[in-house]
Amino acid sequence: MSTVHSAGGTGTVAEQAIAGAVRPRRWGSWYVAEHRFRVMRSYAQTVVVTAIGNPLIYLYAMGVGLATLVDGNLGPEAVDGVSYLAFVAPALLASAAISVASEEFSYPVMLGFKWNPVFYGMNASPIQPGQIINGIVISVTVRMFVTLGIYFGFMLLFGAVPSPIGFLAAFAALLTGLGLGALLMGYTATIIDDNGQLVMVMRFIILPMTLFSGTFFPLSVLPIYLQWIGWISPLWHGTELARVFAYGASEPIWLTVVHVLYLSALLFTGWTWARRVTVRRLNK
Repeated sequence: MSTVHSAGGTGTVAEQAIAGAVRPRRWGSWYVAEHRFRVMRSYAQTVVVTAIGNPLIYLYAMGVGLATLVDGNLGPEAVDGVSYLAFVAPALLASAAISVASEEFSYPVMLGFKWNPVFYGMNASPIQPGQIINGIVISVTVRMFVTLGIYFGFMLLFGAVPSPIGFLAAFAALLTGLGLGALLMGYTATIIDDNGQLVMVMRFIILPMTLFSGTFFPLSVLPIYLQWIGWISPLWHGTELARVFAYGASEPIWLTVVHVLYLSALLFTGWTWARRVTVRRLNK
């Protein structure tokens, strides 16, 4: 009986197999994002605590601590025509995006390739390598957006957003985090053996970035021979863009456009780089 119906049966199985592969082919990026969300549940407490604790601690320290001293000496328009808290809050917002990007676009990517190579299992299914990268970006974007939304809420609570369009600062910070994170993801995808490369990136690039990006003081305060570090820093571009939206920082319109184009270029370059490396690595 199985022989008689083999042709029809084989056809039915083939059709079912094809039909079963249609959705993963079409929605594979979202399946990968769902997988990442489920993984994030394992450290959800850390995500929640940092999302709430960081803005509360940093903004309180700046608003009640350092900002009080600065404004007391220099007046209510201490820096760039606004209070020190209003000046530094957009930078802290952008730094929060950088922090999330450095967490999610580094070791989790390395994990998927090497320590717990789920990317190879995904690639064995109808999900394509490029969709794996897309899914990672989607999941990190969602986490980053929620984190920045909470941070911005605390900024409003502390009165650090004078501008009526200040909410756009959160989107500027989001673009900042994704721009740097995409490059970090592309680099991580190239790492075959962990010899401390990511530790070096965190220690010598990510952490010192706040010192040379006009975060706690205007970039112009630095010697001219150090200012170039800020000019190429995603955090500086994101911070300046966020300040334009948060309190109407004065700068030429062409410079605002440069901020957007620079961060967008980083995002496109890193995303494309990560996709190409992943395709090559998973399809050896």
